[in-house]
Amino acid sequence: MDYGLDIAQQRLPWSEIVDRAKFAEALGFTGVWGFDHFQPMYGDGPGECFEGNTTLAALTGVTEQVRLGLLVSGMTYRHPSVFAAEAITIDHASGGRLELSYGAAWFEKEHTELGIRLPALKERIDAFEDALHVVRGLLTTDNFTYEGKHFSVTDATLRPRPVQQPSIPIWIGASGEQRMLPIVARHADVWHCFGPPKFLAEKSRVLDEIALRQDRDPATIRRAASLSLEGNLDSIRRAIDAFADAGFEYLVCGWPPGGRSTVEEFAAACFEG
Repeated sequence: MDYGLDIAQQRLPWSEIVDRAKFAEALGFTGVWGFDHFQPMYGDGPGECFEGNTTLAALTGVTEQVRLGLLVSGMTYRHPSVFAAEAITIDHASGGRLELSYGAAWFEKEHTELGIRLPALKERIDAFEDALHVVRGLLTTDNFTYEGKHFSVTDATLRPRPVQQPSIPIWIGASGEQRMLPIVARHADVWHCFGPPKFLAEKSRVLDEIALRQDRDPATIRRAASLSLEGNLDSIRRAIDAFADAGFEYLVCGWPPGGRSTVEEFAAACFEG
């Protein structure tokens, strides 16, 4: 099992974001995760909130081995061509440590207040699949052309290519069985979803069936979930075992109310070696 740490970047001063990333790496987490929002999602008042991709770019300079990602990057915030160019830059700055997560976006309050258009759900999901075609194509192909309903590119090339070959791993955060899991089956290297092990085991089974119907080997889609570090270590270990039994290989650990001491206790008890 691989473990990432969500450093809970909202409402933190910059120095604490950096310190948490270094802390995660020193403890042996394989990933550091932030979020892709421009405003905090909880608490009163505006609060500190740094933009996600530029946060990752900055963290490439203060970490050495840990992989970097956001849960998850919102499609509505950037044109997919811009998003692909940003991803290539972060991938090079980090020496090939980027996990490229992507989702259709959802935070209506933020969109409304900042004047960012949030299409209706059906349109947003259609646009998201167009965006995935564009991003993957630009990461891997010269003179790439794609004509979609919402996003199109013509004879487009982005250089340099990513450090990671054949491409930066694309994570898709999704749970909807009618539209989003079929998109995962077509496009994702890694599928991430929130929920308890029993719930996600069933979702994973559904994803297997969808992938087979689309002539894709389900084993080529890595499974990732999120793990709460609240509660006692025995219950946390049971959850880890249940996720492993369900075929999940990566767990993003939420930053706990107990802070660093709780994270240290978890790492000491649950990391192998």
